[in-house]
Amino acid sequence: MSAIRRLSVLALLLAAVVQAAERPNILFIYSDDHSYRTVGAYPQSYPWVRTPTIDKLAAEGVRFEYAYIGSWCMPSRATLLTGKHQFAVESMRMEGPYPGSEYDPAKSPFWPKVFRQNGYFTAQIGKWHTGTDTGYGRDWDFQIVWNRPKHPETSAHYYYDQPVTYQGGKTEMLKRYSTDQYTDWAVDLINGKDRPADKPWYLWLCYGAVHGPFTPADRHLEEYKGIDFDTPKDVFAPRPGKPEWAQKVNHWERGPNGQPFFKGRSIISWVQQYHQGVLALDEGIARVMDALEKSGQRKNTLVIFTSDQGLAWGQHGFRGTKIAAYDANIRSPMIISMPSRLPQGTVVEKPVNGVDIVPTIFSFAGIEQPWKFQGQDLTPLLENPDAPWERPAMLVATGQKFGSDTNVIPKGAGAFHSDVPWYVMIRHGKYKYVRPLIEDLEELYDLKADPDELDNLAVKADFQDKLKEMRAMAISELRRNGAGFVDNMPQVKSGL
Repeated sequence: MSAIRRLSVLALLLAAVVQAAERPNILFIYSDDHSYRTVGAYPQSYPWVRTPTIDKLAAEGVRFEYAYIGSWCMPSRATLLTGKHQFAVESMRMEGPYPGSEYDPAKSPFWPKVFRQNGYFTAQIGKWHTGTDTGYGRDWDFQIVWNRPKHPETSAHYYYDQPVTYQGGKTEMLKRYSTDQYTDWAVDLINGKDRPADKPWYLWLCYGAVHGPFTPADRHLEEYKGIDFDTPKDVFAPRPGKPEWAQKVNHWERGPNGQPFFKGRSIISWVQQYHQGVLALDEGIARVMDALEKSGQRKNTLVIFTSDQGLAWGQHGFRGTKIAAYDANIRSPMIISMPSRLPQGTVVEKPVNGVDIVPTIFSFAGIEQPWKFQGQDLTPLLENPDAPWERPAMLVATGQKFGSDTNVIPKGAGAFHSDVPWYVMIRHGKYKYVRPLIEDLEELYDLKADPDELDNLAVKADFQDKLKEMRAMAISELRRNGAGFVDNMPQVKSGL
């Protein structure tokens, strides 16, 4: 090779390295059934909660007070792979034994393939819950995945004995504690194993914790002994002013001194176990962040941490339950950090959605949206939490139905997890509005005055104008996003 040729090749390599350095890496850490109340950085957490790493991430970034990512595991992930609400994810469907599911990648393309086409190295590690086709070789350059839909017989194996598929090929049983193993794989990748050095990277690290059976690592089984907290006020019915469906939620029985019990264990025991499971998550995130720091990549890496949804423990009568539109059930922790570009230690009070994450990632990467995302780029709020933000946050729960399969609302609204009907939820300012897709009461809450959502303003005469305003806002958002069922919604009952 001539000297001129060698210089040309070197110049091209240097240009690629410079381009990679300018385009940020993106680390998206995703936990499961993980309530914002378990994170010490959130003021609603119990005073005994210990999450030093996640708290540090919040101190070094932007914490979102009200994040609504999805209604349960599968639609949350479908949203984050498409940038669309559940009712707009076409061809996604449940099929076969739960959680079996399928989709047509031509009708429901996942955006990581666009990153691949634009020079990013894409990787996914951990839980997969969006069709048996995980997209290896199309959407992902690198993938070590527990494919739940493909292996329904082990779908409850969140912590041990998982059939893990490596790079779209061999599948082997994972015996190790999953949170720790996923972390090891992520650290290896960050440190350069199995990825090119001249490309920016996107890693979606999908932990299975802290999903049921809420199994802590053995090293944490003695943690949080002696904890205590107030029993949620509406753990037992009746729940004045709430819809008929909510009156029937009864997951707990009265134990000694009226304390809620389930399967012979107190609510305190269950909550202790749940929080023990978060400790390994915090430790894993610590190791991942340490790898970023020591490898010199922290400065040029956008870090996003959130969960598919929250989880209720006693609130509104629920036990280890997501789905319902109450913040106790559905609200996730969410932190975005990049100290080289974003302010540190700030809090965004404006409510946001899972669909907002995808256009934000594209904005940071400088890549054009390949199709119309239904969310809004969060960059203005990241740079200034007081920036104008008029669009409401919307979450629509349509059970196990996706795309145009939601156009016809089934009788009883296809309740999923046995208790909760389909619904439309809108958050705007301090108010939350919930419209059930059955003939029942609407719900309206002032989350500043009533953060526990005990006082349904929809049944009060003084709030009928606000109720009509929020109802109209919900319909407007459904129309704007092309919800096929918007003109077929059942009538609601009046609470007056």
